[in-house]
Amino acid sequence: MTEHKATGIQASDRVARRGFLVGGAALLAAGCTSNEPSTAPGSAAPAPAPAASGNDQPGTKVVIGFSAPAADHGWIAAIAKNAEATAKQYTDVEFKPVEPTNDINQQISAVESLIAAKVGALVILPNDGQQLNQVARQATDAGIPVVNLDRVFPDKLAYRTWIGGDNYGMGVAAGHFIGKQLKDKGVTNPVIVEIQGIATLPLTQDRSKGFADALKTYGFSVTAKQDAKFTVETGNQVAASLLQAHKKIDALWNHDDDQGVGVLAAIKEAGRNEFVMVGGAGSLNAMKEIQSGSSVLQATVTYSPTMASSAIKLARLIAQGKGMSDLVENQVPQSITLASETITKENVEKYLPLGFES
Repeated sequence: MTEHKATGIQASDRVARRGFLVGGAALLAAGCTSNEPSTAPGSAAPAPAPAASGNDQPGTKVVIGFSAPAADHGWIAAIAKNAEATAKQYTDVEFKPVEPTNDINQQISAVESLIAAKVGALVILPNDGQQLNQVARQATDAGIPVVNLDRVFPDKLAYRTWIGGDNYGMGVAAGHFIGKQLKDKGVTNPVIVEIQGIATLPLTQDRSKGFADALKTYGFSVTAKQDAKFTVETGNQVAASLLQAHKKIDALWNHDDDQGVGVLAAIKEAGRNEFVMVGGAGSLNAMKEIQSGSSVLQATVTYSPTMASSAIKLARLIAQGKGMSDLVENQVPQSITLASETITKENVEKYLPLGFES
């Protein structure tokens, strides 16, 4: 998202999971009082353990309300699990989640119930930032600070702080990895294929623009691209079609590791291995493919659900009137965009504990 925020997700697109959100940052926002995770990989990225910091000392009790879409794929499931696990790390935090839902009206009602309960802070990953903007504004008007997670509310008065991934940066990271690989191999006029999520989403367009801009610095461009709706089934179908249409491919970027399960299945079924593939988001299964060293998947660019852990930490700090310990300023920033990091065989060990199950 350089336009980093996933905006304009329509109701018809809600089946597309991540709202897309997904694009980078396996590590937490700077100064957010956390370090390396202490648990092994599981069904979701484990919440990082708090570091020894004055900010982590128990303070005024805070009730943090939490609302997110239903966990219809691995990334969203990890969002909810990270939020809950991080809240449990603090004796001064009471975590108050509402039923996850992909229905706009139900999410609005759920957030209204948290406002009525007079929670100390709200963390909201909206199904649609535009359509939930009004209820988020109601919360802030009622004096409840809102931490807007990933899909942004268009009205800045509707939230105290936004935190999310960098969709444009995700494309840039993928483009540089592929561009360098091809340049090092002396490839000219390469066939580069791109498998998007949902082509009409601003976040997808940001990813594609970042990818195109990075490739341009190497003198390359995308040969063909097609969207796969962020589903395993469509990922499989689109990949099979592109493989059939292009008898030789030099590189492939798949925007989303969840749909990448289907993409990889199609590649293996076709017996193709002449190209380098890059994934997107940082799922555990993608990392294991990279780690194997025998897959076309050689890298993935992050859009980590650890952002939910940071959102809980930020909500706690804001509600307690604290700033971020590594920053000079007294207050938490208004906006935090996480970096999209490139995971390869060389550094995958470091990222495995943060992977989520697709």
